[in-house]
Amino acid sequence: MSEPTVFIIDDDSSARRGLTRLVRAAGLPAESFGSARAFLDSGSCESPGCIVLDVRMPEMTGPELQEELVLMKDCMPIVFLSGHADVPTAAQAMKKGAVDFLTKPVDRDDLLHALRASLALDRENRAARAERSELHAHLESLTPRESEVMTWVITGMLNKQIAGALEISEETVKIHRGRMMHKLGIDSVAELVRLCEKIGVAPATPRD
Repeated sequence: MSEPTVFIIDDDSSARRGLTRLVRAAGLPAESFGSARAFLDSGSCESPGCIVLDVRMPEMTGPELQEELVLMKDCMPIVFLSGHADVPTAAQAMKKGAVDFLTKPVDRDDLLHALRASLALDRENRAARAERSELHAHLESLTPRESEVMTWVITGMLNKQIAGALEISEETVKIHRGRMMHKLGIDSVAELVRLCEKIGVAPATPRD
């Protein structure tokens, strides 16, 4: 994976140069783009890092780019910069997940604090996505019956009760349950419940 990078998007060339120097002087890799479209065309959207985004730009504004990125999977954290104290725009940007909304001329310490928070958030998000991906891979290794048994096990029901609900023998439930737990690499029902909660697997609904 490439090194986490601060992507600076601003149509003002002098602002871009100044921000790039500031970020690099703080020891953070930086790349700059003169428009939202140039950033999208670069293929950097899925790279690790964060975005410093100007609000008012021709063709595609900062908020419009944010909307497009939110529609994509796994959007990078965004720090907005604006030359105006635009409260409604700031509120909307934060509501859609922006880390911060700073006013130009931006304070160096405020910006670096926001960037470090953004990069930390990106690391956490990527680690969580990697974990979910690994869990989904384990789930895909289960047979249909093992998956079905899993949804009953997380209800807290005993093997005998699950056997009755599925109309199979208790011994068959034990076999599927053991294989399922082994494939998922877990040893307890509590671990299984936590795993299912993480990836949105719902427990089976017992019939009356």
